[in-house]
Amino acid sequence: MTTVPSGSSADPWPIRPLLAGLVDDASLVQPRLTAPSIDAVVARYLSARDGGYGGMIGHLVCPVSRLPQLVTELARSAPARPVDLALVVDTGLGAVPKALSTVFSRSSLLTPRTVETAAPPDVDAVWLERVSEFVPDEVTAVVEPRRPHDGTEVEAWLEAVQKVAEHGCTPKLRAGGQRASDVPTVEEVERFLDVTVGADHEFTAIGLREVVRPSAETAADRGRHGVLNLLVAVARRLGIGEGTVADALHETDPKRLVADAEALSVRSVENLRTLFTCCGLDPDPMSVSEFATLGLL
Repeated sequence: MTTVPSGSSADPWPIRPLLAGLVDDASLVQPRLTAPSIDAVVARYLSARDGGYGGMIGHLVCPVSRLPQLVTELARSAPARPVDLALVVDTGLGAVPKALSTVFSRSSLLTPRTVETAAPPDVDAVWLERVSEFVPDEVTAVVEPRRPHDGTEVEAWLEAVQKVAEHGCTPKLRAGGQRASDVPTVEEVERFLDVTVGADHEFTAIGLREVVRPSAETAADRGRHGVLNLLVAVARRLGIGEGTVADALHETDPKRLVADAEALSVRSVENLRTLFTCCGLDPDPMSVSEFATLGLL
């Protein structure tokens, strides 16, 4: 069962429930040639998690292939408490049991929260059942059906998202990436929310690099989705506030989005964050402090 995350009572500053535990550090899932070093990521993550805005920091996302290095670096760093881990399958499902065994054996360093894997658009119940067999009950299985980059087979992608959700796994939305085609259109995001939020299914997102959608857009980059835009869009899909989901996703005025966020009731925030559980970010160039600049922290 998923619960709404909340900041620790030990945090120097309390974090609003809307943003508590929202930001996962996904730096390590970048391509090897561009990803920062393990030691740099661990140092930055621990500093952020244990810092002033630590209540906003969620999981550290790590591919299975880089897990041994991560364990070594965490042992050297000696974190004050275990790191919440999102384990990404990049070497096949068969590697998951050994990886989880490693994580469970280092409980002072790591706590497994999710196991995340990609799936083909034509994913079926047999494949999903295999995923479930590898993931223990106390860990959330997150599955990302690959969205077609050429704009075709969108219906098949959405059908796969629905299958993932109905099977009890958490669908993942890739909202950005290294290529322009990694960014879904506003319509595609809207339809993804119809399938997930519209049917009361939770989801996660990855690839977000902006707090608010930039105003300068080109045909080449198709625009870049903002974290705050997506939060407000989920509220709109739940029937909260004025305006449409598309309006929220297109909005480039930070003041309007902040006003929309601040107008959410406690109950609305609980409903929203139960469905939109977290989002994986590469903190460079986006910093959690940008939310503070907007007056949200």
